[in-house]
Amino acid sequence: MRIGFGYDMHRLQTGRELWIGGIKLDYEMGLLGHSDADVLIHAICDALLGAANLRDIGYHFPDTSSELEQIDSKILLRKVIGLLKEKGYSIGNIDATICAEKPKMNPYIPQMQQTLSEVMGVDIDVISIKATTSEKMGFVGREEGITAYAVALIQRV
Repeated sequence: MRIGFGYDMHRLQTGRELWIGGIKLDYEMGLLGHSDADVLIHAICDALLGAANLRDIGYHFPDTSSELEQIDSKILLRKVIGLLKEKGYSIGNIDATICAEKPKMNPYIPQMQQTLSEVMGVDIDVISIKATTSEKMGFVGREEGITAYAVALIQRV
């Protein structure tokens, strides 16, 4: 068994859609990034890649690639799952936390879990997603951005 940790952050900006956990949230701002800027999926990708000693999401999917501009992060996650399988690993579990002042994430968590379980081909019970705020402190607290953290356990098939 191996454990990996992932972290991602993106700035909130008007005129963008808000995608977190593979689903579109109803909010007046979205996250700024080269892709759809899905912080949760990016953190999960980094946790999985790190656990398998496969470097990080930026190594595999650089933000300088025009082919990846505005790409759906679910596609990136599917590719990460493929890399894990090539190296002989399967997912044990994922534990993730989204940190945002707004919008409230809890109503969306079941749909995020369902979407991610389908993308990764794992049971929904394997994916834990929690949400918190930063108690009005820092850039998240000032509603300038959103962060996500993830820990992944993988095992040899």
